[in-house]
Amino acid sequence: MIVDQTSWGAVRVTGGDRVRFLQGMCMGDVAKVSAGAWLRTATLNAKGRLLSIYDLMARDEELLLLCQPGLAEATRALLERHAIADDVTFDLVEDLAVHRVWDTPEAVWSAPPVFAPPPGEPASAEEVETRRIEAGLPLYGVDVGDDSFPFETPLARLIDYGKGCYLGQEPVARVKARGTPSRLLRGLRFADGGAVARGAAIHHPARSDAGHVTSSALSPAFGPIALGFLARQAWEPGGEVEVAGRRAIVVEPPFR
Repeated sequence: MIVDQTSWGAVRVTGGDRVRFLQGMCMGDVAKVSAGAWLRTATLNAKGRLLSIYDLMARDEELLLLCQPGLAEATRALLERHAIADDVTFDLVEDLAVHRVWDTPEAVWSAPPVFAPPPGEPASAEEVETRRIEAGLPLYGVDVGDDSFPFETPLARLIDYGKGCYLGQEPVARVKARGTPSRLLRGLRFADGGAVARGAAIHHPARSDAGHVTSSALSPAFGPIALGFLARQAWEPGGEVEVAGRRAIVVEPPFR
């Protein structure tokens, strides 16, 4: 599956302090990203909640932030507000030719950006959304927002607990030290039927208000699937929950 990300938006970061500045602004270790390499990361607020999700690409004289759709300007403004006496500049990059190949759900997490126009017919928006849900990659403004913590979601795999200080580090480290969060973003797999409605309540025998659906799709490979936040009593993979009168199996994404 070829995913055209040209219209998603990007931010170019330049200046002598660019690496040091972003090292303190995201939960990934920017200092370890060599020219030509990339990492997926997120910027948090002081309470450890998500403000933006992006892929950081290192180049010789700049860092390029490939943002999720619609987040480029908000990300640029957010970073600019925190740059007080730093030698760093942020510019929006429009119509940057970039695509990825998402052949499997896991590839959504690992496929590198290719800075060229798509070599063939790109996937439709519906196909891209389905593959994203299969992968369990949270979409900002849909699955997560500024009330979400990264450790509640599959973004937990992106947290570098060994790096130095960054904005929002203390609450993230505190939860890791004390145990599990109160909810997790899980996958749901239904036996049949259509896609369930976003926002639909999730029920469990141990807790009637066990969570809610954040996004859903009808996957060619897995049938009706969804992502949703589940309370601790309901999040065990392989367990059963009920959504709108339909039985679903809890899955730890990516779907396999």
